[in-house]
Parts: sequence; C-alpha cells; structure tokens
Amino acid sequence: MILQDVQATPDSRGVPLDEVGVEGLRYPVLVADGQGAKRETVGTATMSVSLGHEVKGAHLSRFIEVLHEAREQLSLSGIATIAEDLRQRMASPTSRVSLGFPYFLERSAPVTGARGFVDYACSLAAVSAAEGTQVTIAVTVPVTSVCPCSKAISDRGAHNQRGHITIEVEPTDPQNGLWFDELIDIAEKSASSPVYAVLKRPDERHVTMAGYDSPAFVEDMVRNVAQSLKTLESVVAYRLRAVNDESIHNHAAYAAVSWTRRTGDA
Repeated sequence: MILQDVQATPDSRGVPLDEVGVEGLRYPVLVADGQGAKRETVGTATMSVSLGHEVKGAHLSRFIEVLHEAREQLSLSGIATIAEDLRQRMASPTSRVSLGFPYFLERSAPVTGARGFVDYACSLAAVSAAEGTQVTIAVTVPVTSVCPCSKAISDRGAHNQRGHITIEVEPTDPQNGLWFDELIDIAEKSASSPVYAVLKRPDERHVTMAGYDSPAFVEDMVRNVAQSLKTLESVVAYRLRAVNDESIHNHAAYAAVSWTRRTGDA
C-alpha cells in the first residue's frame, strides 16, 4: 500500500517559515569531557529548519534520526555536524540545533580532599547555512561572592551570597575550541570562591576565609571573566552574565557584557 506524504506536497500561500521543528526533546547522550573521555547525561534538544514558501511541512521523524545517529559524539564539532546533516537531509536553507544538559565534574574539598560531584548547566548550539556553520558553547557556573562594600564598612564580617556566572562563547574553530572544563575554571577563579559538593569543617573554614580575602561585585566577576577570555585566540566572541541572589536584599544583582573579536567592541 502506498501511503500519501502530505508534508511533501506544495503549499500555495506564499509564506516562508523561519523555523519548524521539535523542542523539549529529552534524549540520552554521550558528551566529550576535558580529559579525553565521554560522560553520560540526558540532553534536552531543540532542533529546527527553515522552510521555503512552497514547502508544506518538515518530516519531524528525521530530527530524531539525526540526533540518534550522533548522540554518542557530542562536542563542538559534533553539534556542527548535526546541524549540517539536518539541513542537508531536510533540503532546507538553514537549520538550528541546541542541546542543554547537566555536566558533572568531580571536585575535591580544598583542605581535606573530600570528593563529590558538582553539576553545571551546559549547552551546545549550532546554526547551519550554505555559507557555513556557526557554533556556540555555554555554561552556567555556581559561585560564591563576598560583597566588597560590606567588608569595607563593617567592623566584623561581610555579607556573601550564592551567584551564577553564565559564559556563552563562539569559538574561532569548532574543531579546536574551548571546552566546558576550561570555561568553568575561568568562572570559578573570577568569583570569591567556587562551590563544592562536600565540605568538612576544615574545608568550610578555608572557603569562608578565602572568600573574605577575595571580595567581588557582579561587575568584578564579569570583568574578570572578560579579561581571561580576551587573551584566548580560540574565542571569537562572548556574552557574559553574572547574577547574585543578594543575601540582604529582596532582589538579585546582575552585570552583563558582550564582545566580538570581529570589531573589538565590548
């Protein structure tokens, strides 16, 4: 029996579509890590293609097939391959793929060496067109910050809070770009202190005093990250954002900056 392919029939309304696809797709994937191995995690994918005015619809099953075939090779070059493969299979002008997932790193407490996993919210994205494919990598890193103003005006102590630094980078070359581990390290060094999964009493004492010795506003944190990224030839553009959940205010504080090597503007 021949089944009719309605999506392959022409459309006569003359309206091209920017994006048609799937979102909220949860899928098991293997993600490359900074040590040359792979980590199992669960990704949430959004995948789309553009449609010409004459094309009625997209074959959604092909999105899943493309992701399934590449699910064990997630990397900067891997996400670019997914976007390019999707565009070719769908015969579309452009395709977009983004995949977010938790990325776990084992961390040692600073004094006792007690070990535990910290999770970082990470994502890979790619936009493919006839002229090429653009890739971005992003990570949100939990940190601690101690308020420099509070420290300066107080007889004892200083207020501190949990915060997050988000780094989104466009690499110069997807085949040889940054990876999550390096971006996480840059973010943690730009704050007052990293956060840890396990802290014994000697570790807690160390973290408290180390943070007090390195106070940082949200402005300081994004500028510290920016300074580190601008020295890396592997970075062509970035977008940075730091947010503190203020411990003595009923609001959050944030700072953001973007930059591209194409113009040098910040």
